[in-house]
Amino acid sequence: MSKPKTLVVITARGGSKGVARKNIRDVNGVPLIAYAIKAALGVDDRIYKIVVSTDDEEIASIAKAYGAEVPFMRPHNLATDKSASLPVVQHAVKTIEKQDDVVIDWSILIQPTNPLITSNDITGALDLITGNIDATSIVSVIDAMDMHPLKSLKTEHGYLVPYIEGAKQAVRRQDLTPQVYKRNGSIYMTRRDILLEGNDLYGANIIPYIMPKERSIDIDTEFDLKFAEFILKNK
Repeated sequence: MSKPKTLVVITARGGSKGVARKNIRDVNGVPLIAYAIKAALGVDDRIYKIVVSTDDEEIASIAKAYGAEVPFMRPHNLATDKSASLPVVQHAVKTIEKQDDVVIDWSILIQPTNPLITSNDITGALDLITGNIDATSIVSVIDAMDMHPLKSLKTEHGYLVPYIEGAKQAVRRQDLTPQVYKRNGSIYMTRRDILLEGNDLYGANIIPYIMPKERSIDIDTEFDLKFAEFILKNK
């Protein structure tokens, strides 16, 4: 039985409001996007191809220099502030299938905004589909018990009250159930039929790939950029 054809899609548009030219900003001496590319290259024996989807020639040039392929340029209508990830990944999969005359089985969306992602993280996500024919997607998450709904508050008439009616004001962590997770934005792995026919990144059977908080950062501000650089310098 042949192994599934898995396409890694690293999304990196040229525009960025929070951090200008974010995807190629220097982070500890390396362009931000290089970390995602390096992580993907570490598992290239298990994937079909690593492509960067971008509308920007400079990003494309840097991505190629670090070992990724840029076999197409992203259409401008998919590179605006309001562009969602789903149509971008769909475009990448359809384009590669047409260019290479292949059928992609799984796509892995990797966002370069987490430079702490490792090859082991991608391997861990890939391992989760082995023998699981019902899985529709794998999504990277982190423990979010500190934001558990039973600990959350809202305001009513200017006063704080429990977000969930009847919840106690003070709840011990060990009494919080069920376990709560939060997407960390690093990995979205999707089965082809869910992506293209179901028009969805997730599907009904989502398997979590749990990552530690210390490797889960989503760069959206200059502070995030400096924080990531601090962590990388002190690893």
